[in-house]
Amino acid sequence: MFSRLRSDVQCILERDPAARSAWEVLTCYPGLHALILHRRAHWCWTHGLQWLGRFISHLARFLTGIEIHPGAKIGERVFFDHAMGVVVGETAEIGDGCTIYQGVTLGGTSLYKGAKRHPTLGKDVVVSAGAKVLGGFLVGDGAKIGSNAVVIKPVPAGATAVGIPARIIASKADESADVASAPKKFSAYGITLEDDPVSQAMKGLIDNASSQEHQIALLWRAIEKLSAAPSSTVPGCVPADAARQETFEAAKLNELMSK
Repeated sequence: MFSRLRSDVQCILERDPAARSAWEVLTCYPGLHALILHRRAHWCWTHGLQWLGRFISHLARFLTGIEIHPGAKIGERVFFDHAMGVVVGETAEIGDGCTIYQGVTLGGTSLYKGAKRHPTLGKDVVVSAGAKVLGGFLVGDGAKIGSNAVVIKPVPAGATAVGIPARIIASKADESADVASAPKKFSAYGITLEDDPVSQAMKGLIDNASSQEHQIALLWRAIEKLSAAPSSTVPGCVPADAARQETFEAAKLNELMSK
């Protein structure tokens, strides 16, 4: 029991730069308190003491602002950061090393009792503030859910889900191996510079426009050389306003998109 508590405290110290000491984490972090109380509630729930489990869960909600159903399964080194308003449903499963921020809902879309109604989070998943993950599907290892995203379908390992409804951005390697191979730097709130699909689309359009201007400039130069040749049948056919030089500042526009 104490080794697991020590692991929980250590993971908070690693992921939260505001945490200054183990004592501060033990006494002032509601996410840790919610986990401790949930383990008692879950034990009661799985040993036939459903009412007592629900009562402990209700008490934990009152004390921490985090509502975790006693039937939910939570792994080790899970960090509820801030976490006010978090709701975790009965059949939800949260894997080892996950980070869940405030306002997150791991909810269900079915009313059938006994069915798998709530999502399963793999290892090291980050669910950002305000996100809603709804349904009995799997969010793969190392996936990230963007702030305020509404996820209603499975998310592959290493991928990022953003938007309403969420769009899936696949991992760079297009496989889960890039998640577990080497430890990665933790990204708070699941934010990276390459996870905005609108930004990526704009960069693609900018690069395409730059490439087209380059091709047009080359064409005008070739036409100018041909028209200036002694054998040309149509001398001086290049208009004065022909764009022989590139003026499209793709690098500057891409830099602005990245800020």
